[in-house]
Amino acid sequence: MMFDYDDQNIFAKILRGEIPNKTVFENDHALAFEDIQPQAPVHVLVIPKGPYVSLDHFAAAASAEEQAGFFAAVAEVCKVTGVDEGFRAIANTRGHGVQDVPHFHMHIIGGTQLGRMLPK
Repeated sequence: MMFDYDDQNIFAKILRGEIPNKTVFENDHALAFEDIQPQAPVHVLVIPKGPYVSLDHFAAAASAEEQAGFFAAVAEVCKVTGVDEGFRAIANTRGHGVQDVPHFHMHIIGGTQLGRMLPK
């Protein structure tokens, strides 16, 4: 699969400081910020700082250091937001996965009892 990164997507603009955000955590490889349309009391987006379109692109092309930094950011978001009772981590991918922004991002959603993602 070919991955064409659009450097004009909203997350690229956030990373460049062109659009403000409510930062929750940042390290050398990732930025985490509050979702502007939260679906639960905790709804944070974690994005890598590199130009990755989707989870599979990130998994295939990001360095081990980038991947470790990204997942360290996920862990820190879970710690600072206090989702000790549980959370959902979602990475929507492409059209059928309803990915709205073509920059890999993971939603960390929690702070309340969540319903089932899919019916049984």
